[in-house]
Amino acid sequence: QGGVDTQFIKWADFDGLGVAARNGLNFTERGFGVRAAKGTSDRGHTAASQLTVDDFDFEHIFGTLGVRWFHTGGIFAALSEGNAQLTIEACKIAKKHGTIVSYDLNYRPSLWKSIGGQAKAQEVNREIAKYVDVMIGNEEDFTACLGFEVEGVDGENITGIDISNFKKMIEKAVAEFPNFKATATTLREVHTASDNDWAALAWHDGEFHDSVNREHLEIFDRVGGGDSFASGLIYGFLEYNDAGQAVEWGAAHGALAMTTPGDTTMVTRAEVAKLVGGGSARVDR
Repeated sequence: QGGVDTQFIKWADFDGLGVAARNGLNFTERGFGVRAAKGTSDRGHTAASQLTVDDFDFEHIFGTLGVRWFHTGGIFAALSEGNAQLTIEACKIAKKHGTIVSYDLNYRPSLWKSIGGQAKAQEVNREIAKYVDVMIGNEEDFTACLGFEVEGVDGENITGIDISNFKKMIEKAVAEFPNFKATATTLREVHTASDNDWAALAWHDGEFHDSVNREHLEIFDRVGGGDSFASGLIYGFLEYNDAGQAVEWGAAHGALAMTTPGDTTMVTRAEVAKLVGGGSARVDR
């Protein structure tokens, strides 16, 4: 279903209670108008948090099978000490075999709290960054996880930033990590919980690429906008090998994700292509 190969899924036995292993949950209050959205992660004792480097043969996956693209991120890395080391090892071996590695920083203070807080997040993410080709994250992510600050952003004021200052920060990041072939971020200006301006920015091969800015995008559920941006961006690079196309596909897919409940859009390629091409919301019959 969905064309996803499931042969590498690692299954854990259920003990009847969920103490030994369980699936993670994420509770989200969507927010509306002046009431902001609020998310709470419930990831304790999850099967994913108990994975170790011994659960996968990365030499086989990246070397023998020749996987083209490997994507992971800071939420998985934060679930446990073991996950942090597993992420580092996976990225390292993928890089060795020429697999493109993309990583979404996705800084979540509540998840890093149990294994060392922001200091640990920065230690782990800076190690992972050495093996990343496509780094994804917003201004808060780059500051908290990699130590790069954006002029004019003080931790309290993270909306309405000067994009030129963000670009300067990206230039510092790619100078320190020359292995970055591309970086990308979403640009969100929050007017209310249900009214956001939405765009994206990518850097590739020394040039910046801006997506269409969708002003006053009506938000049904903002959860999944960032993940859908990342998947659209990756699709754009794989399909077109063009950063300008990639950032448009990412921004469009992220926008569509926020018109539906939950993390995933379940939209078709044709629907994303329609929005990328400037299509309207007129009914299709």
